[in-house]
Amino acid sequence: MKAMHSRRPSVALVVALLALFVALGGTAGAVVTAVVPLAKRALVADNAKKLNGLTAKQLGGAAAAAAVKVALQQSPPGAREASTAAGLVTRKSAAATIGAGAAQAYTIACDSGQKVLGGGFASDGPLIVAVASGPTDDATWTIGLLNFDDAAGHNINLYATCIK
Repeated sequence: MKAMHSRRPSVALVVALLALFVALGGTAGAVVTAVVPLAKRALVADNAKKLNGLTAKQLGGAAAAAAVKVALQQSPPGAREASTAAGLVTRKSAAATIGAGAAQAYTIACDSGQKVLGGGFASDGPLIVAVASGPTDDATWTIGLLNFDDAAGHNINLYATCIK
């Protein structure tokens, strides 16, 4: 009985496997290149039937013209303000004072039907610090302030940003 000397594949086996993989890859590529164009043609033909033979350019032009016609019919005549998100946002403000060395919570509310987005304050005193700031509910903002100035009270302006 003859013992096996080498466990590596022979050159002939490597060449045969390479030829097999090339042949299989070529067949798969041929199938894809033959089937995909047929499917694309069928899809285009099916869509053309649905669109009464109109091209994309013709459809875009027809849709744009129809949209302009509808907009002109529904739009009231005359000049008016441009429609923007800025018209939806309002700012509520209120003036208040904070005593010397005091800590106090202030609440500012949006108008009825509005929701609060944020809030803040401005002060004429350099030692006023916000220790808490956040929404109390959907329509109000609460700010907790601390006056480190023990000698004097200060004026503050509270504000809340609201959306309709």
